[in-house]
Amino acid sequence: MSTANRTPSHTAPRPLRFNAFVMNTTSHIHHGQWRREDAGQTEFTDVNTWINLAKTLEAAKFDAMFFADVVGHYGDADADYSVYVNEGLQIPSNDPTVLLGALAVVTEHIGLATTSNVFQSHPFQFARQLSTLDHISGGRIAWNIVTGTQDNGSRNFGLPRLTDHAERYRWAAEYIDVTYKLWEGSWDEDAVIKDRAGSRYSVPEKVHKIHHVGERYSVEGPHLPSPSPQRTPVLFQAGSSASGRDFAARNAEAVFIIATTPDVARQQIEDTRRRAVEAGRAPEDITFYQGLSFVIGDTEEEAQRKLEEYEQYASLDGYLAHAALVDPDGRVYPPETPLKDLETNTQKGFAEWVSKAITDREPVVADIAWRSHRNSRVVGTPEQIADQLEQWQAAGVDGINVINWVIPGSFEEFAEKVLPVLRERGLAQSEYAPGTLRQKLFGRDRLPETHPAAQYRGAFARLEETVPAGA
Repeated sequence: MSTANRTPSHTAPRPLRFNAFVMNTTSHIHHGQWRREDAGQTEFTDVNTWINLAKTLEAAKFDAMFFADVVGHYGDADADYSVYVNEGLQIPSNDPTVLLGALAVVTEHIGLATTSNVFQSHPFQFARQLSTLDHISGGRIAWNIVTGTQDNGSRNFGLPRLTDHAERYRWAAEYIDVTYKLWEGSWDEDAVIKDRAGSRYSVPEKVHKIHHVGERYSVEGPHLPSPSPQRTPVLFQAGSSASGRDFAARNAEAVFIIATTPDVARQQIEDTRRRAVEAGRAPEDITFYQGLSFVIGDTEEEAQRKLEEYEQYASLDGYLAHAALVDPDGRVYPPETPLKDLETNTQKGFAEWVSKAITDREPVVADIAWRSHRNSRVVGTPEQIADQLEQWQAAGVDGINVINWVIPGSFEEFAEKVLPVLRERGLAQSEYAPGTLRQKLFGRDRLPETHPAAQYRGAFARLEETVPAGA
């Protein structure tokens, strides 16, 4: 799209938000690129790889570093998994939540988002970890809530297989409810007084047990950390199925999507915001981040040459293995399987959107791999890329999760070439707003009263007085 053909806007555009979408591993999204000489992601075990990247991103005024994560390998849990090991496809990988502590102390403004599965950590322990990180970072922590996609990951935590799709979201509902009670309700706002003369650090009457008893969890409390700057971290979520959109509508502040086109993004955004209103929230309480990667050239010809170079390193085996869909028995569907014939417990939402996007033939499983690879990339000059980002914004997208080809080069190039053009158009921030991550993104430190977590503020009197001893 030529810049000369752009229709001038009659209203000042709002800046897009930009996250660096990364993973503490060698091959995250663009498989095969680690073989390039300039691919620093092979050194992901060196903390300085991430410290240096965090400083680069903060200098470029990125809003957040968004760390993906998994707890097992993809595909058939009983089959040979050598393709994942050969490709470095999210194995080996290190824990992102631990890494955030190191990044928090070398940065000042950038948000730090971790991904954690509801079955990989008990909610009491996880809530404590994130409160601690929120304290360390001065209120810059976010949580990407996931429910799992792999049988192997489930087996790593003692489950026989991946829990049914709808049941996983029921599980997540209780899990997050426990964390809300701990973060929002266990401590009153003025519980910490640090009264040296009176020998009282906190007021006992203002620190409450939560006495949660549910289907999966029994948590007495109180929450051990005192309230952190945000109390509840900024809440990301990535489910695109009907169950996932319902969960996002009730809980998420930011939804990560990988829509195949701006029109598909618009449909998903409008549907999720409609569900949010039905759940008693405001449409603007939820923001949407489209995942995109960029091939940048000073000319169109240079951009195409760079794309050809990326394609030379691209691993078809890697993309297919990453997109592997399994049947109810855990067996991987062949690439030529029509999507209409799928009966799967994983990636249901993305399969649905790919089916809608392909209208000239019968979509098959292989299309999921190639759509995720090809449709999420933007190729062109900085001006052409800015034009396309305006189209995504017009569809309702609030921000971009920038997917890298190589670390740190992809982010350095985006910061040097594209962000200045976006700033000229008012589409990227030039400075950080002060305050917590939520304050920067939404203009408030805490969740709004319309959020379900708010119901627990002040809800817990000293319930331990009514609980029989030894109960």
